[in-house]
Amino acid sequence: MDFIIGGLAGAGATIFTNPMDVVKTRLQLQGELRSRKEQPRQYRGLFHGLYVIAKADGVLALQKGLTPAVVFGFCMNSVRLGTYHVAEVQGWTQSNGSVNVQKSAFWAGASGFISGLVANPMSVVKTRLQAAAHPSVAVGRQHMYNGTIDALMKIYKTEGFRGFFAGVHASCIRLAIGSSAQLTTFSIAKETLLSHGISTNSRLCLAFLASALSGAVVSAVICPFDVVSVRLYNQGAASKGDQLYKGVFDCLKKILKTEGVYGLYKGFGPLYLRIAPHTTLSLVIWDMLNVTFEKKR
Repeated sequence: MDFIIGGLAGAGATIFTNPMDVVKTRLQLQGELRSRKEQPRQYRGLFHGLYVIAKADGVLALQKGLTPAVVFGFCMNSVRLGTYHVAEVQGWTQSNGSVNVQKSAFWAGASGFISGLVANPMSVVKTRLQAAAHPSVAVGRQHMYNGTIDALMKIYKTEGFRGFFAGVHASCIRLAIGSSAQLTTFSIAKETLLSHGISTNSRLCLAFLASALSGAVVSAVICPFDVVSVRLYNQGAASKGDQLYKGVFDCLKKILKTEGVYGLYKGFGPLYLRIAPHTTLSLVIWDMLNVTFEKKR
């Protein structure tokens, strides 16, 4: 039940935040390995991106990749939040009755790393579907799929089983770091708020305030790894002669060399506006479902 609750929380939040994820993906692929002066500007930011996508591909394009995104959200969060909740209940994240930063960070990071392995295939499909666009606004490598099932079949046919694990190293690092920052911050924030007498009578308000703070921290920490993940997902695991990047560190090095630090923080705006509400929604849903389940139990 701990794992199902975590999965439902992630899947539910994804429905609302997917449009931000679509824009983020396009911004992160825009101007790939070009200097800032040479980069095309199909998308000039979050709101311009939303407008351009809706105009070129239709309003429904803002929900591209929603099916794999929901499946990804369920799989990733069921493992991540479920594992962390078990650690919390068993007291593995505490010392002397209070949240221990090191222990909490370890279990949150470990749960995030494992979830990256489990959910990577859906993340690859999601990213490629979100990147596919009308030629006038296309950025990055374009993969022509007719939906989730077609994407899974074509990836397996052209890239083999390893195609589902393109960018898995970057994904696991991103989720380990992001999960560690998110869940540790969330736990400490809740404990701190309660110790100051804030939201003691409302678990919903408490979860909302703690998760809002957690979302801001996570966005700043994981953005570079999120850019790398998107680039590696979209590149795929096909013939090595066509690959722009050899791996996580090669990708980081090339982005820094050609695009500068700016390249590692592409899409930060929509990333924050995706992660902040996604973190708030998923953690509030997770916390409320846990409270409900505990009362019934």
